[in-house]
Amino acid sequence: MTRPTVLSRRISAVALPLTLAAVLAGCSSADDSAESAAPGADTSLSDVLDAGELVVATEGTYRPFSFHEDGTGDLVGYDVEIARAVAAELGVEAAFEETQWDAIFTGLDAGRFDMIANQVSITPEREAAYTFSAPYTYSSGVVVVRADDETIASFADLDGKTAAQSLTSNWRTLAEDSGARIEAVEGWAQSVALVEQGRVDATVNDELTFLDYRKQTGAEGLKIAATTTDQSRSAFAFRAGSTALAEAVDEALAELAADGTLAAISATYFGQDVSQ
Repeated sequence: MTRPTVLSRRISAVALPLTLAAVLAGCSSADDSAESAAPGADTSLSDVLDAGELVVATEGTYRPFSFHEDGTGDLVGYDVEIARAVAAELGVEAAFEETQWDAIFTGLDAGRFDMIANQVSITPEREAAYTFSAPYTYSSGVVVVRADDETIASFADLDGKTAAQSLTSNWRTLAEDSGARIEAVEGWAQSVALVEQGRVDATVNDELTFLDYRKQTGAEGLKIAATTTDQSRSAFAFRAGSTALAEAVDEALAELAADGTLAAISATYFGQDVSQ
């Protein structure tokens, strides 16, 4: 049996009240029944359902979250696959609009998209300006060391050690605050290479970056030695006031978590569940 979508469940929930309302309003004119929504009403969900598609903004150049697959050129990625699954739960198609990060919120504000799926971190500043779904990605900061290293088991153990870090990264600040000497590098690829070669003791970065690297390469010579207690949370972003659409997406995410879809997508890209 086909599982009901979020839309069909919502229709079932309101079918009886709507039928009763139709009987009571039987003498109303056709003009009254066609009356448009009141000014300022939240039509975010009905607009998507009427159009039959959920327009999703994503970069398309942000591996492993949103990128074009080698060989086929298909748009794939963790965020892309979750957005497609959410759209299917809503009973509509996902239509992706690839947009540079610098312009992505401007496009959302202008109504070019219904939502952003591009690892948008939830911050107080963004929450004040936009509506967010429930998080679908959780990540922490981690200390990555060689698998045979027994000297580093916490951030405090970085004191006096050498960490390879990009000078413009917030992870450099965390490593430095932990007492590490900084070896300046251009990015993750260079920093992890120095750790593997034994030229530095560690590197501090986002857990998802390491999990993706391990998934792609195996990285048997590396391990996570320590993890921050706080986590970053990423979610779908909507225009402010798009409560109806955000709530429907939350229902979809809950269903996808319950049936194992989110965990399966996570395992594909990271080797473990990063959705909770």
